[in-house]
Amino acid sequence: IPTAPLLPWDRFSAWLHCICVVGFDLELGQAVEVSGVPKTLWSDMENICYLSFPDSNSGCLGDTQFCFRFRQGSNRKSSQGCFLETADRDAPPCLKREQGHYYGYVYFRQVRDKSLKRGYFQKSLVLISKLPYVTFFHCLLKIMAPEYFEKQEPCLEAACNDMDRWPAPHPGRILTLPIMGVVIKVRIPTCYDKPGTSQLVQSAQGDSLVSIVLPTIHEVDLFRCFHPVFFHIQMLWELVLLGEALVVMAPSPAESSDTVLALVSCISPLRYCSDFRPYFTIHDSEFKEYTTRTQAPPSVILGVTNPFFAKTLQHWPHIIRIGDMKQKGEQPTKQMKVKKLKNLKTLDSKPGVYTAYKPYLSKDEEIIKQLQKGVQQKRPSAAQNAILRRYFLELTQSFIIPLERYVASLMPLQKSICPWKSPPQLRPFNQQDFMKTLEKAGPQLTSRLKGDWIGLYRCFLKSPNFDGWFRSRRKEMTQKLEALHLEALCEEDLQQRIQKHTEVEAVDLVLKLKDKLTQAEREQLPLQPGTLPKLRSHIEALIRTLPEDLQGILHKPPTP
Repeated sequence: IPTAPLLPWDRFSAWLHCICVVGFDLELGQAVEVSGVPKTLWSDMENICYLSFPDSNSGCLGDTQFCFRFRQGSNRKSSQGCFLETADRDAPPCLKREQGHYYGYVYFRQVRDKSLKRGYFQKSLVLISKLPYVTFFHCLLKIMAPEYFEKQEPCLEAACNDMDRWPAPHPGRILTLPIMGVVIKVRIPTCYDKPGTSQLVQSAQGDSLVSIVLPTIHEVDLFRCFHPVFFHIQMLWELVLLGEALVVMAPSPAESSDTVLALVSCISPLRYCSDFRPYFTIHDSEFKEYTTRTQAPPSVILGVTNPFFAKTLQHWPHIIRIGDMKQKGEQPTKQMKVKKLKNLKTLDSKPGVYTAYKPYLSKDEEIIKQLQKGVQQKRPSAAQNAILRRYFLELTQSFIIPLERYVASLMPLQKSICPWKSPPQLRPFNQQDFMKTLEKAGPQLTSRLKGDWIGLYRCFLKSPNFDGWFRSRRKEMTQKLEALHLEALCEEDLQQRIQKHTEVEAVDLVLKLKDKLTQAEREQLPLQPGTLPKLRSHIEALIRTLPEDLQGILHKPPTP
C-alpha cells in the first residue's frame, strides 16, 4: 500500500500525543503552564492537572515518578491511525496501542523554596501517549525533566525536535533514539517473541555513542511491587484473571501506579481487557461512576492514595493495602491470613489483602519458599523479579493452553475451502464441549497445582478478559480463512473459467476480485508471498478480455 509522505511532527506523534507542564498556582491550584496540548484534549485538562500531582497527604518531597491513565472522549479521532497500524499488528497483546485511553507519564518535583509564597517549588513534566511503554517513558523523563526544571522551555523544544527525528516504534526493530545529548537504545518486543524471554539489546562495536541500553520498555519490578502482599500473589493472579473489582491503597502515586501495572501484567501474555487506573483521584471524571453504591463495583483496578477512599470504597470486594516499598532487604510482612473487609477502617490499616474471596486453586508453597530463600540469601532484586515473572507466565500458560487448543479445533479443515464459494465460518465456542476436553487435556498436563480448575474456567468464561481474548483469536482465525480462500482463488485458471460466462458475470467477477484485493490490503491478511501480485495480474488479465469501453471504466480507481 503506498504510504503518505511524513509531515512535520508525524514522527513525534508516533511516540507522544503531547507534552505539558503542570505547576501549582495559589489561586487556581494545579494549572497548566506550558502546553502543546491539542484541541482533542482540552476537555480533559482539568483531569490531567489533578492526575499530574500527588495528593497533599502523600508528602512526596524531592522527585517522584508515576503514571496515570484516562479515558478518551468518544468524539475524538486518534491521529496517526494508518501510520501506526502496521506497528500495532506485530505488537504483543499487552503492548498494542490503547484505543480508548491515554497514558500520562509524570515527573513531579517538590522542593523547599523560600522565595515562593507557598514555600515550595511544585511542578510536573507530563508526557501523554497512547503507548504503554512505562519503563521507556520513565527513563525518558529522567533525562528531560531535570534539564527542563533547570533551563525551562528552550530545552523542551529541543527535545521535541529530537523526537521528531526518531524512527517509528515498530516491533522487532532495535532503535537508537537520541534525546538531549543522550542516546537510548531499545528493542520493541513482537508477538512472535517467545514469552518469558527478554530479547536483550546487545551492545555492538559501533555503540560508543549509546548512553543507555534498556532491556525492557514496559515491565515493572514484580517482586518489589508484590513484596508487601507476598503471600497472596496466587490469589491476586486469580482476581486479575477473572476481572474482579480491585482497589490498591498506597502511600504515594509511584507505589499505587507500579502496583496496578504489576497486577495488570501478572496475567501476561494474556491482555488485561478491563479498565485500570494506575493513579486515581477524587477529582476524576469517573469518580462518581466508580464509587457509586447503587450497583456492584465495575471490573476495574484502581490505584489510590487519598485517605478518603478508605471510606468511599469500603464496599469494594477486594482491597490491597500497600505499605512503603522503600524498606528493601527485609522479610516480607508475615501477613499470612487474608484480612476481613470490615477491619479496613482507614488508610492507616496494616498492609495486606482485605477480601472474602476463596481462591479456586490450592496455594503453591514452592514459589513462596523459593522467594523467601532469595530474601534470606540477599538474592539480587532482578533475579527475584525474573523468578516471579516466570512463575506467573507458566501459571497463565497452563491456564490458557487448553483454551488455545480447543479454539484451534473450531477452525474448518483447509479442504473445505472452495474458491467459488464464500469462506467457511468458524464453529461457535461451546462451553460444555470445552469443559469435556479438560479431563484429558487440561492444565494438569503442565501445572503441579491442584484445585477447582473447572470452577476457575467457568468464572473466566464470563469475564471481560475471556471476551477480549476470544474476540482477538476469532479475528485472527477469520482473517486466516480469508487468506486461504484468496490463495485458493489465485491458483485457479480464471481466464478459462470466464470464457463460459457472460460479460455481466465477467464484470461482476472483476469487481469482486477488486474488493478482495482492497480487503486484503486494508486488513493486512496473512497471505503467502506473491499472492497479491498474482491477484493483480489475474484482475488485469480479466479486464483485457472485455470490450474497450468496459476496460476504461474498470481501470478507474474506486471513489473513496
